[in-house]
Amino acid sequence: MKTVLALNSGSSSLKFGVYLVGQGQLDTLLSGEAEGLGSQDAAFSATGVDREPLADGSVAGVMQRLEQMQLPALDVIGHRLVHGGSQLYQPTLIDAQVLTQLEQASAFAPLHVPAALKVIEEAGRFFKGVPQVACFDTGFHQHLPSVARTLALPRELREQGVRRYGFHGLSCASIVRQLGNEVPPRLVIAHLGNGASITAVHQGQSVDTSMGLTPSGGIVMGTRSGDLDPGVLIYLLRHNKLDADALAQLIDHQSGLLGISGLASDMRKLHAAAGHDADAALAIEMFCQAARKQIAAMVAVLEGLDLLVFTGGIGEHDAPVREWVCAGLGWLGVAGKVRVLPSLEDEEIARLSAEVV
Repeated sequence: MKTVLALNSGSSSLKFGVYLVGQGQLDTLLSGEAEGLGSQDAAFSATGVDREPLADGSVAGVMQRLEQMQLPALDVIGHRLVHGGSQLYQPTLIDAQVLTQLEQASAFAPLHVPAALKVIEEAGRFFKGVPQVACFDTGFHQHLPSVARTLALPRELREQGVRRYGFHGLSCASIVRQLGNEVPPRLVIAHLGNGASITAVHQGQSVDTSMGLTPSGGIVMGTRSGDLDPGVLIYLLRHNKLDADALAQLIDHQSGLLGISGLASDMRKLHAAAGHDADAALAIEMFCQAARKQIAAMVAVLEGLDLLVFTGGIGEHDAPVREWVCAGLGWLGVAGKVRVLPSLEDEEIARLSAEVV
């Protein structure tokens, strides 16, 4: 049995769990989350610990808090990495070379990879000598067929690593693991949350997915636009004189549900406002229609559907959204083919990290 600390970093949050992992066995010893990092509202909560303010709302503050909890001796620390670039896909022991490769991969996921690198740095400082493992969201999609992974761009760009990578891979892997022997030949996974993607899984393998080169693509998300006519970006470059940083801020932080509604990226707030705010209602409708369209596209890729799984924060907890998405898919015969399963990314990180060491 190995004791694993799994760290799942977001742009302003850090989920964590301590697990005892053995052959075919996983026991949760501790789980929790630090929210609002980098702000005055930073807070820490964990198993047996109510949500409390985090005086030092930084990653170092979280590590210090974990260290104070007198965790059992750790065998390995596992990290979720959204992107490993064109070289890193499979769970990998972190060393100086891997860190260099991850720094280079930051260009593909500037929202996520730098935050994860900060967590790796601080974990190494507070838990000296404990090996660290990088687990990649892109790994589940590594072997996408050419027709799915290739973007319609010149060869020289493809040779630079410009391709469809796909994300939420640890979530998808956890769904496949939960289904076990019940994984059907034609499975669609709808990971719906602040980030959202739809994945087609054939015989347990990813064969197409909605996100592309970066986690900004695909369906409408909390603050991300999802897929856009590339001409929109050219227009903004030419006529609004936006530079690359301004475009990134617009596409990743000011668009999606927040941009449509002008109110919030949180679906719960949009539901509360939808009765009297037309833009909030439109944001919900556009999110549901985008998910519905992409699910139907993945069913076409699979040439049929055996099971549709909803997961992620919205997918697991927002019954009205699931109902509205499915209401437009009746012609596919989804009735009786829908399940809701939790996204167990942290447990997947723990299992993979234990295997590496």
